[in-house]
Parts: sequence; structure tokens; C-alpha cells
Amino acid sequence: MAEDRLVFWGTGDAMGVPRVYCDCGVCEEARTTGVNRRLRSMVAVEESGGSRFLIDCGPDWRVQMEARGIRTVETVLVTHPHFDHIGGLWEWADQCRWTETRGILYAPGEVLEAIRDRYPWLDRNLDLREIGDGLTLGGWNIFGWRVNHGKNGYSYAYRLEKDSFAWVYCPDSIGLSREEIEPMRSADLLVLGTSFVQEDADYSTRSVYDMREAAELIREVRPARTLYTHMSHDVDLNRLPELPPNVSAASTGTIAELKR
Repeated sequence: MAEDRLVFWGTGDAMGVPRVYCDCGVCEEARTTGVNRRLRSMVAVEESGGSRFLIDCGPDWRVQMEARGIRTVETVLVTHPHFDHIGGLWEWADQCRWTETRGILYAPGEVLEAIRDRYPWLDRNLDLREIGDGLTLGGWNIFGWRVNHGKNGYSYAYRLEKDSFAWVYCPDSIGLSREEIEPMRSADLLVLGTSFVQEDADYSTRSVYDMREAAELIREVRPARTLYTHMSHDVDLNRLPELPPNVSAASTGTIAELKR
């Protein structure tokens, strides 16, 4: 199969790390040596020929593009309409305007509706396309399904399959039902949001798995490999707890080869 790879442009939660108001050890480390510096969660699926598509387009999009010396993006797939996942769309649309290109934004129908409400001018420079029962990007057959996002409502997870390799991207979810878990099974790679090592807030106020709960989910769905993303300043990459086998935490620039 082609040498496709997944590149993590950001692995932070909605606030990113460091949080501007915070002087905790993780935020202070992020300001200095920067192991824990995390922009808002976004990934790029890159093909060997250099083409790519993004999953999500948060408010750090411009910084993430500049860090890689990339001037244009043609295609973005969105998981849900929260600001940390769509806050860069207007800048992307402006890029399309000035480069005289027309971007393609894919998302489920209800996500597109919310995006249009937020940014009613996007369709001047972007084609907003509903994914329906699925779509194909870069040779990847993509299926999306609605997942529980706790107090924050809903998000979508995506399963991508190509040349017998399957991987799942699910950055924002918690307390998934058996039906929501089913498409995650037998994946070669699971990318899962885990905002905390252990979140002790009342469950009714929470929106994303912590690492303790994620370990239980992993035992259920049995991916070959798991990478954690969407991490808050509670997560110190220098002092991670013992993680299950074949599980690690992604950082900015982490690359996962999408092949067996």
C-alpha cells in the first residue's frame, strides 16, 4: 500500500497548553522546554506524493500551517462544530480566497448546519459537502458515526480503511454505548481523546474520557495500537502513568505510519 502517514499537528484540549492564566508545573514546562506545549487537536493524513487532508481546523490552524511551511490546504473533514475544532475555518476560507482556490469541507449534515450558522460566508470560498453514508479521501474509505460528548453534546468519530488497514479517530467522547463502540473494534490504530489522567469532577459535568476510563475502552475494542490526544494541562508527558500495552500519548509532530 502507499506510504500514508498520520501527522499530529496538535494534541491539546479546548484550551491548549500552556493555559495563559496557569502557572502549574505542566504549563510552566510548556513555556520553557516545551515537551508539554500543545496546540488544539488536529491531524493531517498525508500521502507519499505530498497531498494531504486535515481532520478538524481549530483556532491554531494558521500557526500549525506556518510551523510546517504549508501555504494551502484543499480538504478538511470536521468532527463537530465546537470552536476548538472549527475556529480556523474562516482563515482557511481566506487562504482559499487569496490563492484563488476552492476548498472542500466535509462533515455530517448537522455539523454543516451548525458551521453555516457560525460562519454564513464560508461558502463563498469553500464547498460544504455532507458525508452522508460515507466518502473516500486519498483512497481512504471513511465512515462516520455520532458519539456521546457528555455535557458538550455530540461529536463524530471516523473509521478510515484502505488496503486492509483500518484506523479510528475519536478525539471527543465519553461514556460510549455499545452501539457507539462497535465501529471501533479490530482497528489497527485508535486515536482517542483523553483530557485527563484521572478526572475527578462530577461525571455530569464531563465531556471526554480520562486515561483510566480509556484503558477500559481499549480492553473492550482491542485496537492493535492506541495514541492519546486532546490532552489538558493535567497530563504531563514527562510523568505519565503506566499505560496499557501498545498505548502511548501523542505530542506535536508525532507521526504514525498508516500501514501494518
